[in-house]
Amino acid sequence: MSRIGKKPVELPSGVTAQVSGQTVEVKGPKGTRSFTATDDITLALEENVLKVSPRGTSKRARQQWGMARSQVENLVTGVTTGFKKELEIQGVGYRAAMAGNVLKLSLGYSHEVNFEVPAGVTVTAPKQTEIVVEGIDQQLVGQVAANIRDWKRPEPYKGKGIRYKGEFVFRKEGKKK
Repeated sequence: MSRIGKKPVELPSGVTAQVSGQTVEVKGPKGTRSFTATDDITLALEENVLKVSPRGTSKRARQQWGMARSQVENLVTGVTTGFKKELEIQGVGYRAAMAGNVLKLSLGYSHEVNFEVPAGVTVTAPKQTEIVVEGIDQQLVGQVAANIRDWKRPEPYKGKGIRYKGEFVFRKEGKKK
């Protein structure tokens, strides 16, 4: 049995959920999110608790059970506290700045990189060497942070590039004479 799927998802105060068929819609102080489960899963709302259970004992139903429960929990977390990814920029002359809805990155290229911020996510640059990506959709926040990081990944010799805050970059020794 799924250990994750068995746990019910409790709704904190200020959050409401509505289940209609295979779709659950969660409303909270930060916004509204919805998730549609596969036909192998049953969603039930009892008082202030959302329960996820499999329909049958097939392998697919058991696989979807824990995943569906995690998705529902992420909806609740997103509309209450939101998700946040922090990025650090390391390297001489490397910097970031926001200009309206565009993140301007100077990363050692011959040109400045302009990253268009998608809807549903807020990107801020509190310092020239820090970028903060926030939003209510965990997948979108992670994808935007990964797309920004892909412009200049940290290299192993000097460690220059864009990295997640707290990320360990394996360093290599350079050439010897």
